[in-house]
Amino acid sequence: MGTGSGWIVVALVLAGAGPAGAALPEGGGEPLDRLGMGIALFGGLALFLYGMEKMTDGLKAAAGEQMKVLLAKLTRNPVSGAVTGALVTAVIQSSSVTTVLVVGFVSAGLMTLVQSVGVIFGANVGTTITAQIVAFNVTAAALPLITVGFAMNFLSKGGRAGHYGDMLMGLGLIFYGMAAMGQAMAPLRVSPGFIELMQSMENPLLGMLVGAVFTALVQSSSATISLAVVMATQGLVTLPAGIAIVFGAKIGTCVTALLASLGKPRDALRAAVVHVTYNVLGALVWVAFIEQLAAVAVWISPTAPELRGAERAAAEVPRQIANAATMWAVANVVIFLPMSALFARFARRIVPDRVEVETTLVTPRFLDDTLVQVPSLALERARLELGHMAELAEEAAERVPTAFRARDTTELTKRYEATAVLRTAILDYLQRIGRQTLTDEEAAEHARVAYAAAEIEHLCAAMTRELAPLVEEFAGAGLSASDATNAMLEELYGAVHRAASEGLKAIVDRDERAAQEVVAQREVVWRIGTEVLTQQAARLAEDDPQRLLKHRLQVDVLDKLRRIYAMAEDMAVSVLPGSALAR
Repeated sequence: MGTGSGWIVVALVLAGAGPAGAALPEGGGEPLDRLGMGIALFGGLALFLYGMEKMTDGLKAAAGEQMKVLLAKLTRNPVSGAVTGALVTAVIQSSSVTTVLVVGFVSAGLMTLVQSVGVIFGANVGTTITAQIVAFNVTAAALPLITVGFAMNFLSKGGRAGHYGDMLMGLGLIFYGMAAMGQAMAPLRVSPGFIELMQSMENPLLGMLVGAVFTALVQSSSATISLAVVMATQGLVTLPAGIAIVFGAKIGTCVTALLASLGKPRDALRAAVVHVTYNVLGALVWVAFIEQLAAVAVWISPTAPELRGAERAAAEVPRQIANAATMWAVANVVIFLPMSALFARFARRIVPDRVEVETTLVTPRFLDDTLVQVPSLALERARLELGHMAELAEEAAERVPTAFRARDTTELTKRYEATAVLRTAILDYLQRIGRQTLTDEEAAEHARVAYAAAEIEHLCAAMTRELAPLVEEFAGAGLSASDATNAMLEELYGAVHRAASEGLKAIVDRDERAAQEVVAQREVVWRIGTEVLTQQAARLAEDDPQRLLKHRLQVDVLDKLRRIYAMAEDMAVSVLPGSALAR
């Protein structure tokens, strides 16, 4: 019986088992201490789940950055994606975090939906690693791990060593909670009512229901599978029942995926559809083959022939359940991976692209609150949102010539207001990240992202708020520049636009090549600007009543374009070697 059975056990302990509501040891004896067992069981379960959370948070914080890079680089096809998804999830012990990262990469165009399908498949393999650890039943290591982990966390005062300390302390709490639950449930091994309940768990549908319900409650399939292993260490669950609960746990975790996708972009919904479809199919296909899967698990798992009866089952079944869970997860990847494209097409059909009515000016695409407690991953999401800001600024830059010709700055103003909204959202997100314990590297990245958000907004403001009044003044006075002046200003704007585009790319992607391109435009910008000033000075003597107004406005336009270039150059220089922000 798995974690879902934990709740049934508690209810059984508190309500009583056997005739007249009292669970008696076989052959008579004192009634079970239902209250004491319930407290011990709940306490052990709380320690176990808290240990899971502590270990996962420590691993995510310590290895999140490396796992993010691994995901980005090694998911070029579904096969490598599945292997990478399994490895990343095994390390950070959270398939939901892996899926969130994948959705971000798909949304940013760094990964196709078909590639993401392989990663999602592989994540299911990674979540079985905790069960493998628990199956070793190394409870003697619990207190040493807690002691060492606490010491590392206490002495490091944050930083990577502290994160690894959290991981070790969490692992120790898992072992300690497992031992507490095992001791609490030990008397039930001779309870007739409980034995009868355990026998009913061998019904696959009932076992799957128990596993699914409990996983939906605790939102962790790893915890459910691990608790099934824990109960097996007391001889309270058979191998077929444990396998059924594993199947149910994978169905139950779909609830977490669906909840996480609510209110998210279409790609997040598609990832959730893939996750749900894969887990449900993977469970239903194997229901009829539980006996065969159990037989293979028995064959590959170690045995304890020196033991008999319940003692032998308690020694053998935990490892068999853990092995069955891993084999089943790997087999599903092998079976369904060739169908990755079909899963992707199915997800697109269920969640099609559609034109949505915009009710707000702009909304963040990548800021995910679930990652705030993992600074390295959250900072990556903030940087992706910088890319969103840069897209709006780039759109504004492209619309400047049209705005001058049409004498209409409405679209420019919209783009600026949208970048201002996103900057506020990013700074709010960074503020919450900053409340976490940051490494020196994370703190530096935190500062770089905040600086970049400000620079992108200021650049967009220069292209909209500063140029817009000049457009309106040209329109109000009914002025137009000569063909020669227009040609020079358009050439100048072309150079400034290129510099702005490369500057945005440099500060968002920390691209030194793009930064060097911006610096290379300096000579062109100043040369054309000098030509414009020379021409305007020569035309001051012309007999034109609007000559002075034209001169002032055109020089102002030149000044604003030079200012835009200077801002792009500042962004570029900030990522070049030697800059304080580049370090």
